[in-house]
Amino acid sequence: MYIYQLKDWPNFTWDAEALLTRLGEVRHRQGRILGLMSSAGFKINETAVLDTLTLDVTKSSEIEGEKLNSDQVRSSIARRLGIELVGAVSADRSVEGVVEMMLDATQKYTDELTEDRLFGWHSALFPSGRSGIQKITVGDWRTVENGPMQVVSGAMGREKVHFEAPDADQLSAEMERFLQWFNAPSDTDVVLKAAVAHLWFVTIHPFDDGNGRIARAIADMQLARADRTPQRFYSMSAQILKDKTAYYDILEQTQKGGLDITRWLSWFLDCLFYAMDHTEETLSAIASRAVFWERNRDTLLNSRQQLMLNVLLDDFFGNLTSSKWAKMTKSSPDTALRDIQDLMEKGILEKAPGGGRNTTYRLSTEV
Repeated sequence: MYIYQLKDWPNFTWDAEALLTRLGEVRHRQGRILGLMSSAGFKINETAVLDTLTLDVTKSSEIEGEKLNSDQVRSSIARRLGIELVGAVSADRSVEGVVEMMLDATQKYTDELTEDRLFGWHSALFPSGRSGIQKITVGDWRTVENGPMQVVSGAMGREKVHFEAPDADQLSAEMERFLQWFNAPSDTDVVLKAAVAHLWFVTIHPFDDGNGRIARAIADMQLARADRTPQRFYSMSAQILKDKTAYYDILEQTQKGGLDITRWLSWFLDCLFYAMDHTEETLSAIASRAVFWERNRDTLLNSRQQLMLNVLLDDFFGNLTSSKWAKMTKSSPDTALRDIQDLMEKGILEKAPGGGRNTTYRLSTEV
């Protein structure tokens, strides 16, 4: 029996005392992060929001096994928020759709969540009307004709059913009840309401596909209400991806348990706490990047150099060589070498020690 089949569904309960300490720590960390950002400059805030939203969009899709191009995601977000971005690229329709949904959820967090708004998000996620090669119902609840909605794993013929969602003919009533609760004032702490909303929506599973991504967008919308700002400085999706197995395990256990959801709320608060745990590191890196560009604002740089310096400042993985530069900037080896030598003359790059057969480069220790 699943929780939505219980007589008192959806009257969730929890042990408030057991959650009190971690909830207090999360709320304290929220305040600390917002305090840090309020004292930072406009450019640092802008970059932090862009970095966080890019992370949230890419990681939420990656949880579902879909890899989005992060440059396309970043460019799409920057364009929609009016942020000037060096090396911006055009984005695929699928990328634009996910970005559109996430920005609608977080930038318009005070607006009501409605059936029509959810249909718009779903349509944005699946602009072709298909999930992969399979045609699905888009911009509406799943239908009886498509059969029961099951979450399964395993090889064909040996599938394991982890969860079966409510029948399609129940969805209108279930979603009406959910939306009334979500939009109504509540005595429940707003962070806990985000956790409940995530669980409740993903348990109803009202769409043919995209339920996980929409559930996380709904949680992010509620967390924006908790922060009282559209500016996002931490990513729940990035933290969930780090322990995706635990995420699915706790969802399955909760959906097969009773209406006391203390364990789910505890897991959600821990996840949120650790998501914030990395925010100060990220902000430090963003501040360093802002200082670098302020120091070099009058330095003449071409678009390839600007692109590669941003990559290096974003914790570039591996060793930088002229051939890697040429590949990443789509330029010739001679052009790449000239770009690098010019930056060395300007004191921005230097040869890395060792090097071996191929000369490698790094940001100058003086930068």
